[in-house]
Amino acid sequence: MLHWQWPWAIPIAVAAACAIGALAFWLNARGGADPADAEAWDVDDGLETEQGARLLRLWRRLNRAAAALIALALMLACVFAARPAQVDAQSERSATRDIVLCLDVSGSALPYDRQVIDTYRSLVTRFRGERIGMSIFNSTSRTVFPLTDDYAMVSRQLDEASELLAGVESQDDIDGMSDRQYQQVSDWLAGTQNRRNATSLIGDGLVSCAAMLPGFSYGRSSSDMSRDASIVLATDNVVSGTPTYTLDEALAMTSKADIAVDGLFSGPPQSEGDEATTRMRTLIEEHGGVFLTRSNGDSVDELVRSIDARRTKDVEDEGRAAWTDAPGWWTLVLAALVGAWLLVAWRLRR
Repeated sequence: MLHWQWPWAIPIAVAAACAIGALAFWLNARGGADPADAEAWDVDDGLETEQGARLLRLWRRLNRAAAALIALALMLACVFAARPAQVDAQSERSATRDIVLCLDVSGSALPYDRQVIDTYRSLVTRFRGERIGMSIFNSTSRTVFPLTDDYAMVSRQLDEASELLAGVESQDDIDGMSDRQYQQVSDWLAGTQNRRNATSLIGDGLVSCAAMLPGFSYGRSSSDMSRDASIVLATDNVVSGTPTYTLDEALAMTSKADIAVDGLFSGPPQSEGDEATTRMRTLIEEHGGVFLTRSNGDSVDELVRSIDARRTKDVEDEGRAAWTDAPGWWTLVLAALVGAWLLVAWRLRR
């Protein structure tokens, strides 16, 4: 339904248009030559011819049409002065929660990371209003994208990662990659292998992911965190090398900062019962997290429920309304009227 933001502007615009018209008429009448000094020609003879009479009738019709068009355009402009508008009502939701997707891209986990990425993609579709970030790690870490609520960008980044990782799911896939595809994967992994003789440093990777969260600092308590925070850690927990932080130490730090850490196993199904996997499950669950494997069909739903259950900060969900100018088709009509008037005026000058 249309409303008028400035209804008082219509009579003002009409009065202004009338005043300008009257002034133009007065100036035209005042500026005329003295009739006594004017030279006159008798055109009656010319107008009595058939062609002259036809041209006179055409001239009169064009004059009337031009006057009607400019009058309609002026009336529509007066309506526009009142700013026709409509109410734009929408609901805005702002969740005070940050979620970091933390992915192990070491050689042992990489063939299974595409399935983890697909789990992340499914996870993202279930959230609304949360800020989401992503970091990948091997011996060192790289931020894929920082915390953001731009879900279109998040989905685009995850789609690109899924497409890239499709080429490394098996040795046959790797052998079939073109040089361009291999370079794209290498570029995506750049920055994750900056330490020699070390791979899959799980604890260091987790701490790097926690460092993406506002308020987190090494050794600081949960009172410094202004928002709920969660990390979804995907790894096979196969460590090679000497990390700065073990997984147990990293989980102790995140727990002290009140950052919840959930685990996703990214490895072959036959390794789900291995000691490293069992150790990871134990540590995650001891610190209040949920540990899931790909063989669990309800993993994503369970993970979402777990994250929602730990919400401690309020969610701001409020309706907002604003006036939005709605000229609609009237703008096109005004443009058409002005265009038609210009065409008629051009024809009159010929």
